[in-house]
Amino acid sequence: QVQLVESGGGLVQAGGSLRLSCVASGIIFSIDVMGWYRQAPGKQRELVGVITSGGSTNYADSVKGRFTISRDNAKSTVYLQMNSLRPEDTAVYYCNADIWRVGVAFSYNYWGQGTQVTVSS
Repeated sequence: QVQLVESGGGLVQAGGSLRLSCVASGIIFSIDVMGWYRQAPGKQRELVGVITSGGSTNYADSVKGRFTISRDNAKSTVYLQMNSLRPEDTAVYYCNADIWRVGVAFSYNYWGQGTQVTVSS
């Protein structure tokens, strides 16, 4: 089976930085778009940013200029570098990926378990 596991969350002060990682494991044929989403208590899950297999990125307006998504295809890993963090960035951050498994004729969308990011004022 395929799994996504996030790491790197924690408590930081406003203006600080944090780097999240998400690694995909399992027998994988290929990984297409990977992305990061976040969800604060009582709010809907929202897009943070996505990155294609070729490295093209797209970000939510709220994080443009502060967050950077990158990926290491050899390690099946996607990263989220977060700078100039604000209290409103506090949320559980989830990794997402569209993955083709070996021996399966269709892709499937996977979610990680999430990692908590808390930004204090």
